[in-house]
Amino acid sequence: MTANRLTFKEMCARFDVTPRTLRYYEYIELLSPERDGRTRLYGPREIARMTLILRGRRFGFPLEEIRQWLLIYEREGSEAQMCRWIDLADRQLAELAEQQRQLEETMTELRALRDRVAADLAGKS
Repeated sequence: MTANRLTFKEMCARFDVTPRTLRYYEYIELLSPERDGRTRLYGPREIARMTLILRGRRFGFPLEEIRQWLLIYEREGSEAQMCRWIDLADRQLAELAEQQRQLEETMTELRALRDRVAADLAGKS
């Protein structure tokens, strides 16, 4: 590591991502590493952005939405970014709650069907 900067390989290792993923994030302009010839160097800004990108992905946000959210900071500052984050988080929480409801409904239906089949098999024994 070079004074708070990571190489491409170090960045992949630190965040446990593939080189392909890291290159893709650069391609879609989520990350903009410094260049020293062919060497890419990721400073504190890019490291922080990568942390936010991966957190956003873990929460289920699309990459384009994450990119737009990161741009808010550059254009309007952190307060605008945080206000937008609250809106995004509220929407995502509602979507996750709906997915959870559907999953619980599916599990209940599957258990009921399994129990009927098991009861039918037990009745034949």
